[in-house]
Amino acid sequence: MPLDDVPAPDTETPEAVVAAAAGAPVRPVWRNAAGGTTFELGSGRDRRFAKWAPHGSGLDLHAEELRLRWAGEHTSVPRVLEIGSDDDGDWLVTAGLPGRSCVDPFWTGADPTLAVRAAGAGLRRLHDALPVDECPFSWSVEDRLARSERARTEPPALGEAPSVDRLVVCHGDACLPNTLVLDDGTWSGHVDLDALGVADRWADLAVATMSLGWNLGDGWEPTFLDAYGIAPDERRTAFYRALWLAT
Repeated sequence: MPLDDVPAPDTETPEAVVAAAAGAPVRPVWRNAAGGTTFELGSGRDRRFAKWAPHGSGLDLHAEELRLRWAGEHTSVPRVLEIGSDDDGDWLVTAGLPGRSCVDPFWTGADPTLAVRAAGAGLRRLHDALPVDECPFSWSVEDRLARSERARTEPPALGEAPSVDRLVVCHGDACLPNTLVLDDGTWSGHVDLDALGVADRWADLAVATMSLGWNLGDGWEPTFLDAYGIAPDERRTAFYRALWLAT
């Protein structure tokens, strides 16, 4: 099931986000399961986004800042404008990218084929653009299990990991909400890169295709994989979906 949702319009805005907005209109646009909220500041070409992580949420915006700065040298991701912390939490402000999320009603309310194809092609572009040998971040099976509190308290029975198909720099949460597409169906960028790191590309593909069912219903995986340029792999898909759910 999807773990994130759209917050209510009357969601309280933290003082730090109000200050970052500098008088621009503030609108809550996304809330994740850990309790963090993303706010849109302003509108149009000058819009910005502020991610708010209350203390105790477990969200590491500083980790995302480092990954955004690194990935931004090679692919289309939000540009970091500000990061800060106070007694209540942390915040990260980034410049807006053009395009709409693949779960925007513009796409989900009609035929989402263009958006699904753009998401598949966009993930391939991300994987091809980010240099594995230069990446300082890992998203390997071993590191994910070691970092996961859930996996430490409830060790998953995953079995042996499949052999690596191709090492890439994975997005870490390549779901539809984190993929942006222009209105003509062209991929325009990715957001929410706090887990970015080197891993088998199926670690991303398994989660990306799983999110298709959450957000659009059944039947979209062939379209996504065709746009990415790869045939289905049931074993790797099953393993990396199980790893995602376990961590």
